[in-house]
Amino acid sequence: MMRACDQAGVKLFVVKQNRFNVPVVKAREALEAGRFGRLILGTVRVRWCRDQSYYDQDAWRGTWAYDGGVLTNQASHHIDMLEWFFGDVVSVHARATTALVKVETEDTAVATVKFRNGALGIIEATTAVRPKDLEGSLSILGEKGTVEIAGFAVNQIRHWNFVDELPSDKVVIEKFSVNPPNVYGFGHQAYYQHVVDCLLHQRAALVDGLQGRKSLELISALYESIETGQEVALRFEPRRSKLGVIL
Repeated sequence: MMRACDQAGVKLFVVKQNRFNVPVVKAREALEAGRFGRLILGTVRVRWCRDQSYYDQDAWRGTWAYDGGVLTNQASHHIDMLEWFFGDVVSVHARATTALVKVETEDTAVATVKFRNGALGIIEATTAVRPKDLEGSLSILGEKGTVEIAGFAVNQIRHWNFVDELPSDKVVIEKFSVNPPNVYGFGHQAYYQHVVDCLLHQRAALVDGLQGRKSLELISALYESIETGQEVALRFEPRRSKLGVIL
């Protein structure tokens, strides 16, 4: 896709709408300002409900060839944020199971992540929550500060604490939390506005093909680890990962 777009002279945009969530934008500003100091631990949690009727809607759902499991379909946006905040990944170790539905892929997965900067990460993802969605969240722990953004769709700031406080910190939770009606949140509208702005003013996309490929490479490594039971380095050639393969 990247090659085709380059040859055709068009822009390639990858939808990672959670980067545009108001609380996430605010946390990113704190990161770029150095307020976290050295990053220590990052965690993303996707605890959603997708029952058998969801997967039965279309033949592609829950297949290795055309969908993938919870890591690919639902949690890919959260995995992208973990990598966006913490940087390049060195290695991953993951486990998964298909607990409550009849599909080829996983509905529940956990993983540990080692980042190049020395920080560690945890991924928890499931669509086996019953009877309804619980949360989609991101936690950022650094030597000088801690932020947790939770809610259904990474939309509500739960904790905002820094060693070096600013006067504006007192109103951050109230001012920069939103309450969407469902797990899709409000990020898509802001994303579309970003796409239009990039096209009109010839600006670089926040998530272009290269950025999108990074999270896909990370997810492929998670699947490789699930299949082999081993820790997997990020620069690897997939041998056992089933993602994208017609069974």
